[in-house]
Amino acid sequence: MTLALSQAFSTAEQRAAAHPFVTRLLADGYVVLRAALPVETIHACSASLDKRFRLTPFCQGLFYGGHTKRFGRILRHSREAAELVQHQIVLAIIEAVLGPWCDTIQLNLTQGIEIHPGAPAQFPHRDQDMWSGPKGEVEYLVNVMWPFTSYTPENGSTVIWPHSQRWASDAMPDAGDPGIALTLEPGDVLLFLGSTLHNGGANMTNEVRRGMIVSYALGWLRTFENQFLAYPPDIARTFDRRLAELIGYRQHRPNLGNYEGRSPLILLDGDVPEHLAATDELRPDQQAMVDIFMSQVPHAA
Repeated sequence: MTLALSQAFSTAEQRAAAHPFVTRLLADGYVVLRAALPVETIHACSASLDKRFRLTPFCQGLFYGGHTKRFGRILRHSREAAELVQHQIVLAIIEAVLGPWCDTIQLNLTQGIEIHPGAPAQFPHRDQDMWSGPKGEVEYLVNVMWPFTSYTPENGSTVIWPHSQRWASDAMPDAGDPGIALTLEPGDVLLFLGSTLHNGGANMTNEVRRGMIVSYALGWLRTFENQFLAYPPDIARTFDRRLAELIGYRQHRPNLGNYEGRSPLILLDGDVPEHLAATDELRPDQQAMVDIFMSQVPHAA
């Protein structure tokens, strides 16, 4: 599916544009948006991370792999990355998928990934397994893969097992089921559910496969990457306010993730008073119940 972003979308337009992708994502466990951003934007983001990729050592352990490089805190190292993280239609898709189970979504991680020549295939896995809650009832996260180089079946492209979000939560593919190794180009973007079985394929070429994974989770979960250590207030203060909120500088109603009973966004406004009045931040249904209760409570004359 090809997506042209030649205009700014209102909320209604975003939802309308996202709808066919949401349908495909929920049905197949993944969806690809072709030409979601200009190639020049992707190349600029990749170039801004060149030094970080170069200085990052190879991973340790069989899961991450000794021929792979990974690092987080992308927004701290690349101004250009914010455009990818805040892609309007991607966010609209994710809000539609995760919205039934949360009040707000949040950034779960940003991670640069390079799969170098000789890297074997990664162990197939589901990213929802980072949380121990019940599976098959709730979608915990959506992953978003932005290729910085061409992704091919030969150089270690992401491999997806379609419809695996409907399998038992611990089911693995049959020996004769290799999954689908996707072909992606810079500017394309792959979205897949946290319940979808996937892995990084083997890199059988002499080229490095580079990209960035961004994932978004339910707003009440503990995130994979500790966003407040990755982006403390002095760093988050330099971000667009909407990006700071996405990182976690906001409350998930009712008052979850607060600072002194207030939204942590207050920490980005300069000097913060030592003493603050805790302020209700309730869901509409909770506020309605409180209002009804208080209307029935006798008041002193």
